[in-house]
Amino acid sequence: MIIAATSDIHLPNNYQEFVMAVDRMRKKPDLFLVAGDVVDRGEANEYDKFYNIIFGKFSCPIFSCFGNGEFHQMQEDLRKNYRDIKFLDDSSAAVMVGSKTVGIFGTTGSLDSPTPWQSANIPNIEGVYRGRVLETDSALSTMEADFKILLMHYAPTYKTLEGENPRYFQNMGSSAYESVILSRRPSLVIHGHSHRGTKQAWLETVPVFNVSFPLNREIVIIDTDQLKPGLSRFV
Repeated sequence: MIIAATSDIHLPNNYQEFVMAVDRMRKKPDLFLVAGDVVDRGEANEYDKFYNIIFGKFSCPIFSCFGNGEFHQMQEDLRKNYRDIKFLDDSSAAVMVGSKTVGIFGTTGSLDSPTPWQSANIPNIEGVYRGRVLETDSALSTMEADFKILLMHYAPTYKTLEGENPRYFQNMGSSAYESVILSRRPSLVIHGHSHRGTKQAWLETVPVFNVSFPLNREIVIIDTDQLKPGLSRFV
């Protein structure tokens, strides 16, 4: 299975670079996954640009979670206006790819320490973040699929934040997801948010990809047949 993935385009920023990255794609993906922050800071009208860029380029199913740039008040309009994109907000979906069932759970994710703005403006944000970890655990534990994907915006491990200032790791992701991932063993984890982190890491046998566009400067292509943990990657 070929998966194309991206996040953090922050339109109208990076517009031309993203157009060229899509044009450079040569592999035809079976799934296109978007890990949030397509637009910058609530710029809902900019989502048209993203849709127009990918329209006709991707004939596969498209799934997205919301990033912190897709403000809560714009999310329902995104669902209504872009029905070709399946938005997953602490929810799951399943799709057939060939003879295999692929299950996807999408969430914005959590921060170990909310930002000052979040603490001041979002009631009970700490509880919201704790709740998302529990919802993710529950969803993965009951998911019935041949291939299970966790799609989220914030980083679920500090391993893919290496390259960022360690002082801010707690404001960019939550290591609480590590125990969930190690317990539930999804086949693949995809996230964004980190613009200067690490492109890929492993939590034991589980591959974690940071698909942030500012970091990768390309649409990330993942061939699931080539995913091998540890020493088996070199065999």
